[in-house]
Amino acid sequence: MVFSMLEERRGRFFATPLSGITNDKSTGEVFMTSISRRGFGGLFGASALGLAMPSLAFGAVPKVVVIGGGAGGATAARYIAKDSKGAIDVTLVEASKRYYTCFFSNLYLGGFRDYDSIGHGYDQLAANHRVNVVHEWASSVDNAGKMVKLASGGTLSYDKLVLSPGISLKYDSVPGYSPALQSRMPHAWTSGTQVQLLQNQVMNMRKGGVFVMVPPPNPYRCPPGPYERVSMIAHLLKQHNPTAKIIILDPKAKFSKQGLFMAGWEKHYSGMVEWIDPETHGGIKSINGDTMEFVTDLDTFKADAASVVPAQRAGSIAMAAGVTDGDWAPIIPATMASKADPNIYVLGDASVASSMPKSGFSANSQAKVAANAIRGELTGSRVYDPRFANTCWSLIATNDGVKVGANYKAGSEKIDVVDKFVSQGGESADLRKTTYEESVGWYNGITSDMFS
Repeated sequence: MVFSMLEERRGRFFATPLSGITNDKSTGEVFMTSISRRGFGGLFGASALGLAMPSLAFGAVPKVVVIGGGAGGATAARYIAKDSKGAIDVTLVEASKRYYTCFFSNLYLGGFRDYDSIGHGYDQLAANHRVNVVHEWASSVDNAGKMVKLASGGTLSYDKLVLSPGISLKYDSVPGYSPALQSRMPHAWTSGTQVQLLQNQVMNMRKGGVFVMVPPPNPYRCPPGPYERVSMIAHLLKQHNPTAKIIILDPKAKFSKQGLFMAGWEKHYSGMVEWIDPETHGGIKSINGDTMEFVTDLDTFKADAASVVPAQRAGSIAMAAGVTDGDWAPIIPATMASKADPNIYVLGDASVASSMPKSGFSANSQAKVAANAIRGELTGSRVYDPRFANTCWSLIATNDGVKVGANYKAGSEKIDVVDKFVSQGGESADLRKTTYEESVGWYNGITSDMFS
């Protein structure tokens, strides 16, 4: 299904044909909703982007295709289209008609948000900024011909291509885990409904049952995410199944914000959460999906419910485009351009962004840097010194929020940390509540920055 650009005629919106698509069977369709937030767009990244851009006097309007409609892709499409003021034709390719953010999905899991609150559509992005939104899968990239092939058989030509495809999962990194087991032991680590399934399984555990969490090895999307997930599941169990137990079988010897999480678990969920490091459990040897058993060198753990998050790599379209080196895509720090192809930019989780973690905030920040660089190259507009930022917030219990973050600059070979910060142990309840409220404001801001 192809969602086209919007045209207003006598007060009504109609779909207009998509430029650059050579599929005669494509259709146009748009859904309208309302999202309105302000203030986030100018906070981070190369975001002195509201200045008037020079128009092209001669020749065809250059085309930018963006693949992936998450924090990186949607932001890049919006800023390239908005700030080029028609000087660049922007097409966003995203299979999902409604995008459910991975960030804040743990808060849904813990009962702090409803599911609809983390879902967002693309209608305002299309209507407000004349972005062509194509709801299809991108299947391959012809680098030499500067062409994206769609799963339907259609094609999109480009002058610049932005890849923000997120992650693919390496299921076999956990012995015995597979796509067939993801309904029994949901990873819930990509956009979609698995987090609903996981919440239902937790709520239906037997009294005094065991939940097993298997985090992924580094590097992976959202470093504090598995441990916030444990916190949110513990929050549910404390209310509905207080004698239940959570076992974390971690492949890592340490993890992000470890001291803060472990102190929080002891404070709020004493005796419920047990973290077992790889030296102690010796590694997972096998998983039996029928019996829900996890076999390690230490013991066999039988779960009533479980979440297994395997190792990760760049989304498959990045592999197909030939911009990866191993599992991830190296980039030029100042522009986020691929080191393998100067006409392709790689954002967010799929990229090798040095010190920056794989997070929604990072992807949004990188998207603004890339948008500025792309507009400069295609229209001759001013390119600003790149600036990057990231903060990862985590909720441990009601109003007990913690965070870690940094500001960054582009070095010649990597993105370097300028300064960093992290919540401290022993902070007051008021400060922890303020940190949580700050995260809610950030969520409202970034989703407006992506979709409105």
